[in-house]
Amino acid sequence: MSGFGGFGGFVLRRGIGTILTLFAISVIVYVVFYVTPGDVAQITCGPRCSPAQVHQVAEQLRLDEPLYVRYWHFLEGLVVGQDYSTGTSVEHCSAPCLGLSYQSDQQVTQLILTKLPVSLSLVFGAMVVWLILGVGTGVLSAWRRGRLTERVLTAVTLAGTATPVFVIGLILMIVVCGELQLLPFPQYVNLTDDPEQWAWNLLLPWLSLALIEAASFARLTRSSMLETLAEDHIRTFRAYGVGERSIIGRHALRGAFAPVIALNANNFGSAVGGAVLTETLFGLPGIGQELVHAVNVVDLPVVVGMVLVIGFFVVLANAVADVLYAVADRRVVLA
Repeated sequence: MSGFGGFGGFVLRRGIGTILTLFAISVIVYVVFYVTPGDVAQITCGPRCSPAQVHQVAEQLRLDEPLYVRYWHFLEGLVVGQDYSTGTSVEHCSAPCLGLSYQSDQQVTQLILTKLPVSLSLVFGAMVVWLILGVGTGVLSAWRRGRLTERVLTAVTLAGTATPVFVIGLILMIVVCGELQLLPFPQYVNLTDDPEQWAWNLLLPWLSLALIEAASFARLTRSSMLETLAEDHIRTFRAYGVGERSIIGRHALRGAFAPVIALNANNFGSAVGGAVLTETLFGLPGIGQELVHAVNVVDLPVVVGMVLVIGFFVVLANAVADVLYAVADRRVVLA
């Protein structure tokens, strides 16, 4: 009973910490992006607008209000929703409301929801690929320690770690799509429309994003397994004649799970950043590509909303990883 209470308290503390982290992120992001050089009203209205028209746009966007008042309205919209004037009418934005786009007057929440499936398809698909490649490479490298196989795999993982994601993507596009013509140039297809074409068109972006992340998993899995294989109970198993494959699959690999879970959360955050480059490179209509466009046109509500959504997934992934780590190793709960 006390163990359950300890674990429940750990989850509660982690949940409160997650909420406070998200609040801090919202404050920092809002302040950083809204305290920007240049006249946002002038940029939004266009170069040919008169001063009166620019002033009217500033009032509609509430740019004449103090920053802390605008942030309070922003929080209010997240909790209960908010009404916005579009010039000719008043539009209600339901909670959680992230505001209206300066460029299209579209609700930012709806815009994100239309782009989110593409980004989630990219990141989670790449996660499966980098776990399979990374853990598999790490296990093989530990198993073949001191042999040519280990040296080759170590060199490959080091090269993967040092290569930027956009370079890997360009090389794969030129070689796989251009020279060898093994895959078509990626065009996003909805999962519900055609699952086979969905996976086929995302295979190259998955590989581009996953290869650099798989290198980290390969090195971590190798070091964790080598540490486990050197322990006394593994020597005992070998002395009793237990096969090497059984030792690696049933005992050594289990010891590598906890650090792999923690690293997966950290890599999820970097993969979200890499997804921005990957979506732009392959022309995928996800959050990353839309974020780049919003930055170029200074569409601040879209920029703030998408950065907050990205931050939310990164913080959530780390929180889930902490809980899973605690399940795998109860010593974390007591720390």
